[in-house]
Amino acid sequence: MNSTGFLAHAPQYSTTGELLSAAARRRGMDVEVLPTSGGAGALTGRPGGHYFGGPLFAAGVVDDLEVSLLEPPDDWLTSLPFEYVLRNIESSTLGEARHLSRPAFVKPPSDKSFPAAVYADGNRLSGAAHLPPETPVQISDVVGWAREFRLFVLDGEFRTGSQYAVFGRLDSAPLAGHPDEDAVLRFAEDVLAARGHTLPSAVVLDVGLVAAPGGGADGWAIIEANLAWFANCYAADPEYVLDVVLRAAGPRSRMSARDRRFCRYLKESEMD
Repeated sequence: MNSTGFLAHAPQYSTTGELLSAAARRRGMDVEVLPTSGGAGALTGRPGGHYFGGPLFAAGVVDDLEVSLLEPPDDWLTSLPFEYVLRNIESSTLGEARHLSRPAFVKPPSDKSFPAAVYADGNRLSGAAHLPPETPVQISDVVGWAREFRLFVLDGEFRTGSQYAVFGRLDSAPLAGHPDEDAVLRFAEDVLAARGHTLPSAVVLDVGLVAAPGGGADGWAIIEANLAWFANCYAADPEYVLDVVLRAAGPRSRMSARDRRFCRYLKESEMD
């Protein structure tokens, strides 16, 4: 058994998973693909586990692997002052969202239970028809994003990042050397200095430049906070991305007291 631990990968293939697996192997870590059903299988109880994959699959293996899955609070985005988001955002329920009579951006707070998108009205939420009305959602004003960036953050500090979209179209490029690099990092550092204590020690922040009508730009804003252990790295450096993922989904025995309140699936007996 490798003393550096291992990375347990959900069975669904992803480019990011492949990049992180290669980075883990370069560090001497074992990489194991989890079985499609039946929990973690032979990996159950093996010490030193870390996880990369989706939250729905994680629910069936997290206890077997004995990992802590860190996530930002569901209400984190709505807790931010307007100057950091530049739009109105409210926490609500799917039942309330189904009664919307105006266009709005509707998304689940942290998971991918239905597509996050702009909906012309509540009747268009057909992709969430399988979910109960009490399902938490976030509802926000519709804004345009000139450019969107993904930042991987560890212990309140930026580690690596990538542009991932331009005017809503996928367009990945490294943040290092990007014309917006300094502006993005200044904004992120300001947010983290003020609100970093309200996030887990390993997290992903998406930030963007709000596009005003007519082609202008209104300023930088937080798009959302994401699960590091289920985030596409785009053109970010996978070595630094892996640093963040290993903390965000690592052994429960190594989890800090600070991160316990951000841990998904933590048993009640482990909360103290």
